[in-house]
Amino acid sequence: MTLDIISLRDRPDLIPRVFSAELDGLWPEFMRNDRTAMLYYGEAAFDHYADCAIAALDGDEVVGRGFAIPFAFGIDGRTDLPNAGWDEVIRWGHEDRMLGRRPTTMSALEIALLPKARLPGSSLAMLEALKGCARAKGFAELYAPVRPNQKHLAPRTPMHAYLEQRRADGQLADSWLRTHLGIGGEIVKIAPCSMTIVGTLAEWSQWTGVPFDRSGEIEIPGALVPLLASIEHDHAVYVEPNVWIRHSVSQTARPVA
Repeated sequence: MTLDIISLRDRPDLIPRVFSAELDGLWPEFMRNDRTAMLYYGEAAFDHYADCAIAALDGDEVVGRGFAIPFAFGIDGRTDLPNAGWDEVIRWGHEDRMLGRRPTTMSALEIALLPKARLPGSSLAMLEALKGCARAKGFAELYAPVRPNQKHLAPRTPMHAYLEQRRADGQLADSWLRTHLGIGGEIVKIAPCSMTIVGTLAEWSQWTGVPFDRSGEIEIPGALVPLLASIEHDHAVYVEPNVWIRHSVSQTARPVA
C-alpha cells in the first residue's frame, strides 16, 4: 500500500469521507463527547482549518486523516504550553480566529489510520505531512499533545512514571512517543488535564457499556486513566493526561526503530 497524502483545502470533497463512521470509530466513543472538540470539528468551524488537515488515500479510498490547528504562542498569558493540552490549544486557536489574532505556530490534534493502513512508515508520513503544513505557513515548529498508544494498558500508572518505561535498547517503551522522538521531536512537558469529558452516569454507561453502580475511580476500556464517578451527584468526570512534544519543522525524518 502506498499512501497519497492530500490537503483537505485542495480536496474539500474528501471532508465528509474523513469523518466516516469507520475512521471516527477508531477512537473510544467517550472521546467523541469532549465538548471543546466542536470548536474545531464542528461543521461551521472546520472549513477555517482545512489547510491544516490532511487525508490519506489508498487509491480512491480514504484510509487516514490528520488534523492540526494554528494558534498564537509567546504572547501575554501564553508563554508556556497549556496544562490543559488538547482542549486548551483548541480554545486558543478558536479565540485567535474569533479575534483576528495572527497565529505564530501550530499544534497537531489527531492522526488516525485504519488498521490496514498502519504499515511501517505510515504514521511517520502523516506526521511529516503535518510538519509540512506548518512549514508552508511559515511556522518554525509543530507542537503536539500526544496520546501515548499503550498508556491505556496501564491506567493506574501516573504519566511521569509511564515516561520512565524503556525498552532494552533504552528507547521509550511507548511506540507512538517513540515515533515522535524518532523524527526529532522533544518532550516538553506533561499536560495533566489535556482532555476533560463530563457526563451523567447514564451517558457514561451509553458511551462505554460499563455499569456505574459505585462512586470512586473506575477504569473504562480505552481510557488512559480511571475516571471519577459520583453516584450521589449522578456524574462522572474523565481527565486525560497527554504529553506535549515539540517538532522543529526544518528537521528531516530519520528511521524509527
